[in-house]
Amino acid sequence: MRIITGKYKGRHFDIPKTFKARPTTDFAKENIFNVLTQYIDFEDATALDLFSGTGSITLELLSRGCAHVISVELDRDHHRFIQQCVQKLGTEACVPLRGDVFRFIKSCKQQFDFIFADPPYALKELPTIPSLIFEKGLLKEDGIFVFEHGKDYDFSDDPHFVEHRSYGSVNFSIFRAAATTSA
Repeated sequence: MRIITGKYKGRHFDIPKTFKARPTTDFAKENIFNVLTQYIDFEDATALDLFSGTGSITLELLSRGCAHVISVELDRDHHRFIQQCVQKLGTEACVPLRGDVFRFIKSCKQQFDFIFADPPYALKELPTIPSLIFEKGLLKEDGIFVFEHGKDYDFSDDPHFVEHRSYGSVNFSIFRAAATTSA
């Protein structure tokens, strides 16, 4: 697993062969981040990485200058791996949390500029995740949510949906929190 760009560009981390998580491919990760540059400036942003897996997205967000990243992963070994990677980078801008994403969403009182979620594609609750993010108000005004999912899902009817991108078998739906209008 490698970091694509930013201050840690080119850094490699060897994922243990025993891991069940499938990191977002470098090709898909690079392409979705290229698309995201038209939506968000990661410099000094606050970010949330749900179902962090190997931490690939968390590390990319840190490299791109996010001021604060919360990484949520349930698996003990994956969580420990993310902690080790963050320590190797020598940054304190990341809080790797070990826990259930749905419990985290329900109890979270913070808002973020950017949220990324990459749940297991077979997760039965997968289709509910976008609505949960918006119901709990986890995005700041104009915040961006990227949802990685399998090809069998279509979120284009969601009122916050912006666009869909597909890179091989990897699908991303992009959502934006509504901007509030002042009178």
